[in-house]
This record gives sequence, C-alpha cells and structure tokens, in this order.
Amino acid sequence: MTIAGTDSGGGAGVAADLRAMAACGVHGCVAVTAVTVQNTLGVSGVHTLPPETVAAQIESVATDIGLDAVKTGMLATSEIIRAVVGACDRVGIGADGPTPFVVDPVAASMNGDKLLADEALDAYRSLLFPRATLVTPNLDEVRLLVGIDVHDRGAQYEAAKVLFGLGPRFVLVKGGHLAEDVDGCVDLLYDGHTFTELPGPRFDTGDTHGSGDNLASAICSGLARGMSVPDAVALGKRYIVEAVRHSYPLGAGHGPVSSLWAIRPWWTNPPRSAFN
Repeated sequence: MTIAGTDSGGGAGVAADLRAMAACGVHGCVAVTAVTVQNTLGVSGVHTLPPETVAAQIESVATDIGLDAVKTGMLATSEIIRAVVGACDRVGIGADGPTPFVVDPVAASMNGDKLLADEALDAYRSLLFPRATLVTPNLDEVRLLVGIDVHDRGAQYEAAKVLFGLGPRFVLVKGGHLAEDVDGCVDLLYDGHTFTELPGPRFDTGDTHGSGDNLASAICSGLARGMSVPDAVALGKRYIVEAVRHSYPLGAGHGPVSSLWAIRPWWTNPPRSAFN
C-alpha cells in the first residue's frame, strides 16, 4: 500500500507509486492523503483529506485484502500523520507488527524548499520514525529533520547515525542531492551496526520528478515479496537506476520532464534476477 497524495501531472505521488509497484510484480493499494494541483511548473494548490478518512482507507484494506508492506509519501499535516500512526498501530503496520513500513519523509521540494510545518516535522521524528522499518530521506529532508547539511560522504555517514537514533530499524540516506559526487550517486544504508554503500551512475537528465517515490515503492515491493531490507533496498536501487536510464522527455508544453515509469523491460517483463 502507498499512503500518499496525488500528482495531477502523473509524475509522482500515488500514480508513480502504483506504476513502480506493478513493474516490480506486486498489486498496489492506496490511501490518499491529499489532492494536489500541479504540472511541470510546480504545485499551485493542495486539498488535504480529513484525517479520519485517511485512517479509514488504511484499515479498510488491511482488514479485508490484507497488506504485505506499506510505504508513505506526502502526509501533509501533523493531524494526518497522527491518524496514519493510529491506523497502523491498530492493524499491525510497522513497529513490532508483521507488516513492514517504509517511511519516505516528503518534507522538501526538488529545490530544497520546506513543505511541512515544524509540528509535522516533529511528528515525523517522534511518531513515524520509531515505527518505521526503513526511512528514506533525501539530503534536503535530512537537513530539515536533523539539522545536518550533508556535503560529503563523512556527513552522510553522520546523518545516518543521527537518523537511526530516532528509532527506525534501518536508514537509507539517499545521495542524489550530493552535488559533490559528480561521477556517481551513492545511497547509504545503515542498520545501527553496518553501513552499506549502494553506488550508481549519475545521469544528467534534468528533472527527475518522482524518483524518490519510485525508489521507496520499489523497496516496498521487495519487502512485500518477502525480501530482507538490504535485498529490497538493492532491488530499489537497481530499479531506479534503470528507470532513470530509460526515461525520456514527455514534452508537457513547458519543457521536458523525465518519465520515470518509461522502463519498458521492467514494465513488460521484470527480470527474474530482480527478485533473487
């Protein structure tokens, strides 16, 4: 399941999540948190759903269809975060429950602008992170959540340790915004004992809107298929590298935007090795 907002441009949010989940061989369910008005120029409006409606969507699916893994995207407000936490606790998602819980803390725009009020950031730190199987912040979100401005590998390691101290079982500090890495892109996984670097190429593609959504959704899909967290993260890394590699301009009237779902080999026939 993805617990997230919509993107009327189709590049991110629940639309991107469901495409990634289908490409990785799982059925995706949704709990919509907000409806956004956006295109290639940016977000011009947001309508949040009542928190009780968000919680009801989660519980309705969990108590009937069942859930093998869950991820979050845009949660928008502290009230919605609290409603999500309550619903997850009631149906065994995250914490010590049977259902893995991937928290993608959508807190910053692509240019690093803050998207959440301070009270919502506090709710991420105090309520969501202690229940998370894995958190997947980018470097702008790291800065907002724990105050560390990551400009080199050493700071990326330090940020992973500080984030782990907030209670998640695993931390993945994404390196896509680390401009100092001109030749590659290293994501860093930490479980409290071991650091694992996941290197990948850096592509000059311009706008990679929705890449974080795709990565978290692919990881969630691996967990739903019974993978360990390190194996699911490795799957997500392979998926997003190939998604960006095979992306192409949509040409939406105001300049090109990367279409991260345009990954034909995965979409039509996921490689058997991806799930081994």
